[in-house]
Amino acid sequence: MFILIAFLIFSGALFGAAYYAFVVPQQHENEILVSRLRNLRSQVPAGRRARGSSALLKSEARGSLAFLGDFFLWIAPLKRLQTYIDQANKKWRATEVFSLSMVLLGATYFGLGIFGLDQPLLRLLVGLVIAWSPIFYIIQIRERRLRKFEENLPDAIDLFNRSMKAGHNIHSGLETIASETHDPVKMEFKKVVEELALGSSIEDALHGLGDRVPLIDLKFFVTGLILQRQTGANMVQVLEGLAVLVRERLNLTAKLKASTAQQRLSAGMLCSLPIVMAFIFWLLKPEYIRWFYTDETGQSVATFAIVWELIGILVIRKMANPKF
Repeated sequence: MFILIAFLIFSGALFGAAYYAFVVPQQHENEILVSRLRNLRSQVPAGRRARGSSALLKSEARGSLAFLGDFFLWIAPLKRLQTYIDQANKKWRATEVFSLSMVLLGATYFGLGIFGLDQPLLRLLVGLVIAWSPIFYIIQIRERRLRKFEENLPDAIDLFNRSMKAGHNIHSGLETIASETHDPVKMEFKKVVEELALGSSIEDALHGLGDRVPLIDLKFFVTGLILQRQTGANMVQVLEGLAVLVRERLNLTAKLKASTAQQRLSAGMLCSLPIVMAFIFWLLKPEYIRWFYTDETGQSVATFAIVWELIGILVIRKMANPKF
């Protein structure tokens, strides 16, 4: 009991320090950014904002129990999960994924109890890890899709620039990207062209593209097109520089991964070592491992070890994946 209380106090203090060290400064920066954007929007004439309103309405098929999904989507994490699902180009609903996770959590929790694991906290921890697997799968699909989009974006920008140099307008340039590139770039720009054909304004269609593909380079591209349309400026040189910048950044990321391959391999081996050693001991000396789930003290130690193993994996993953 004393070990559990000490673990909870120490973990709470650590998470509190991490919150004030990482989350609070990020929230402050977001508030400053939102304030600046709000000031910029207030400087735009009201008539221009009215003309830029969306002329395209989207609707989805709704069943008899759709109100339950609407109720649960009020929860902020489920809203973010639905955004991740849309960005992964999947047709699932966040409530369905959440329900699957809850089923996995309950099945794992009660299943471990049936097999003799009496520590509730350890059963809950293992259940949370299993329940996280569908969400982790969605995140991996999203990251893979965004990475592929980012790799193909410089070629799409060059294709658009050549179309503009040939005397075409923005609509024709977007149609060229939608027809001459590869997925997922082709798919997303085809949606933009379809929205324009259905009557949406180009600003709203491009902003929708930026929401579906949250890449900073694509946001620069969208901002350049909107400025060109509103001011008539020549954005070809700016977009050419953007394409060069994206390629250089991707090359720098590839060089960084190649230079840190040995360190990342060592980190992966370090994270997997406890699991491998537990499996080896289970084969050679099962009584050593049996103590961790049959004895109350052993279950507390196993819970403590699993929690800090997961925290260590997250920290190493954060350090090994720098963002540019």
